[in-house]
Amino acid sequence: MKKRYLVLGLITTAFTSFGQVNQKKYSKKQLSHTDVETVFSYYNQNNDHSAVTGGIGTEDLQVYVTHLSLDNIKDSVRTVHFDLGFDVISSASTDNIDFVLSSASKVDARIYTSLGYSRLLQDKRTTWGMNSSFSIESDYLSWGQSFSINHLSENQSREFSAALQMYFDDLRWGRYQFDGTRELVYPSELRTTKWFDNYRRNSYNLALGLYQSINRRMALGIYPGLTYQSGLLSTPFHRVYFADNSKQVEKLPGRRLKLPIGIQLNTFIGTRWILRTYYRYYWDDFGISGHTLNLEVPFKASRVLTLTPFVRLYSQNGSDFFKPYAMHAISQEFFTSDYDLSNFKSTATGLGFRYAPYFNKGRTTFKALDLRFTHYERSDGMIANTITLLINYDKEQKPE
Repeated sequence: MKKRYLVLGLITTAFTSFGQVNQKKYSKKQLSHTDVETVFSYYNQNNDHSAVTGGIGTEDLQVYVTHLSLDNIKDSVRTVHFDLGFDVISSASTDNIDFVLSSASKVDARIYTSLGYSRLLQDKRTTWGMNSSFSIESDYLSWGQSFSINHLSENQSREFSAALQMYFDDLRWGRYQFDGTRELVYPSELRTTKWFDNYRRNSYNLALGLYQSINRRMALGIYPGLTYQSGLLSTPFHRVYFADNSKQVEKLPGRRLKLPIGIQLNTFIGTRWILRTYYRYYWDDFGISGHTLNLEVPFKASRVLTLTPFVRLYSQNGSDFFKPYAMHAISQEFFTSDYDLSNFKSTATGLGFRYAPYFNKGRTTFKALDLRFTHYERSDGMIANTITLLINYDKEQKPE
């Protein structure tokens, strides 16, 4: 089926910026403006290890993303944030799980939105915020709530941050059906058994951060986190084939604990180059551990043009519950053939292009255009490509 987490990871990190801590000085000037970002992205992947068919079969997938983000900065202390996105997903394996079989490729859609508010407190160094989100696809409905706080030191060289995010998912199929269908969907030949009683999944994420300017040319960030999940963590339409030729649906524990920690170091090299380095260690109690190394080298080719080559290396020790097609023993308590939980190594390389002319205040103004291409390869044979375009502009209203 859809490699949702890989897709979201590649798309949402396409324009992640690891710049220096914001050195903006807050003033009492009443100034209102709206910052607008639109993103268009295309993602394509291919492999032959679909979890829908037990670790074999096509994983062909195409995702078309349209996303709009608005930040309405009411004045020097209040900001309202709004997101709206629409993804069109074409997956060759969807017909193996849907209630209605059709062609060799099936189209799905995902719609998501969020609304947030943040406020700078009277000390002019602490900001708190809250955000509510909603997402719907054919096989799940999710809503979320988050709370955050950021604090700058008096000289603004150090920043502490903390965010608590909560997501509550309903994994029943049939969100786009008009016949009232709301139930977990299993592989077509296994639907005579009710494999799971629970159709809900709850996730709680705690993200902490410390960002320190070491000197005028170097800054260091440390980002520990904690995630706890409970409920239905299995994917009901993933098949698992056993060594005795029998088959069942994927079964995973009902609880999961994740512990990531990231370290980021940014260094200015001369007047035109920046070296952005990021390392992340990940561990969870499914038996997975992973190492990520990300390198970006933005080069300012002119006053308005920046080129950013980048590479991301990842190595993962797989889950204790994973085995390939027809390799599981029937005596096992938990089992999956999803290669996202296997041993693998991956490489993502690409190039970013940013055009940012000088900003003209007092009217609707084009601020920047970002174009980024990413090529992804995984040691189990997966190949994926992403191309993403971001357009940023701003409308500012001068105070009377």
